[in-house]
Amino acid sequence: MDNRVVSLKDKASKLEETWSPRVIGEVNDFYAKVAKLRGNFAWHKHDEEDELFLVISGSLKIELEDGAVELKEGEMYVVPRGEMHNPIAEEECSVLLFERKSTKHTGDLKIARTKSEEDQLRPF
Repeated sequence: MDNRVVSLKDKASKLEETWSPRVIGEVNDFYAKVAKLRGNFAWHKHDEEDELFLVISGSLKIELEDGAVELKEGEMYVVPRGEMHNPIAEEECSVLLFERKSTKHTGDLKIARTKSEEDQLRPF
């Protein structure tokens, strides 16, 4: 990674796949990632890591065991470690994710959509 100014909207616009985060920066032991989302993801959790979602464009609903949060452009929410959650984007949206480098894409769940760290680090 280098120290260039990064446009979140520009990076997100280059994404072709949904639910396939791509690393755009590193901060200490954390990755900053952009992702394009559409539809229902999957219920999962990250036992050891919190996960920050910031909506770049569109809107996002995150189902939680005790309810849901709805995020609009420019809003963020931190899913606490160990919390079951399911992101849902009724219409296409783009998000910035801020996660520890140790965070597995689908947490405790292994599904066809699960992306490896290597896949998330590949160039745009």
